[in-house]
Amino acid sequence: MTAIRITLYISLFFTAFTHAQQVSFSKKIEGDNYKFHYKWLDRHKQQQSINLTFTKPALFERFRQLKPYQSEFSHKTIMHAVKKQLSKEPLNEVQAFFLQVDEKTAIKIKGINDKNVQLAYQKVKKIEQVATEQYFKKNYYQFFSSHDGELGVKIDHARVANDSIADFQQVKSIFFDEIINKNVRNITDYVLGFVQSIPYSTLESRITSSGAGFNPPAKLIFENQGDCDSKVTLAATILRVLMPEVAIVIVYIDQHAFIGVAIPASADDIALQHQGINYLLAEPTGPALFRLGELAPESELAINQGRYIAEVF
Repeated sequence: MTAIRITLYISLFFTAFTHAQQVSFSKKIEGDNYKFHYKWLDRHKQQQSINLTFTKPALFERFRQLKPYQSEFSHKTIMHAVKKQLSKEPLNEVQAFFLQVDEKTAIKIKGINDKNVQLAYQKVKKIEQVATEQYFKKNYYQFFSSHDGELGVKIDHARVANDSIADFQQVKSIFFDEIINKNVRNITDYVLGFVQSIPYSTLESRITSSGAGFNPPAKLIFENQGDCDSKVTLAATILRVLMPEVAIVIVYIDQHAFIGVAIPASADDIALQHQGINYLLAEPTGPALFRLGELAPESELAINQGRYIAEVF
């Protein structure tokens, strides 16, 4: 994304639409819980408020191991797991050597019989694949390819959202008490207004930062700030709690993310067809107060040009 396009996007984003406004935010500790109080103005300039309660484990334990992906540390950890597994399952009639090559660990296998060496390399490759999968799963990482094929590792936001649902189940009745007409559009718009009003922190490059600055949903609530990936994950979590049967998709473009909700579109709605399902698109990030089916100009342009990646949640 060029500097000119970013400037244009920010200008349109801040001037063409009503801005989210968080009127007040407070938190206090009561026993083993934290209580949070929010007030904000919705897109109709009506004041909304909500009180949420979360346990300390939900806030501080669930994702305490979550950290930005570091290639060198990841490689060392995976190689250590491979070495440990090989000590439990020794290779037949060959020897494995762990060598340092260009500041990375490489595995060299030697043996008299070429076939045994080849089989040993195949076994080591499978062990490394399993170790990588286990490491990624434990730390909520996933390989990611941008719309233009740039490869990297990012936080698995959909999985973080799924694993946050248990801690957010108790907010269901609280949100429903505040929403008058409980259809999908009104529920989504209410959640969007709440999340959009939470202060925004800038997203680092998804490819190069590998999750730096990401706040999982409960931590975002606690810190009262988050980048677009964090706010999208929070919105997806709350929407899944409120509407468990409604399909949701997370959409990634350069340095931004938004969501789609699977309901029929009206004439002026912006929608995305993905895997045979029609999703109305929505901007949880803020500060502009977009309704369901409405996007920022740069987001809409990216969709129209096919510059996006969609992940079903």
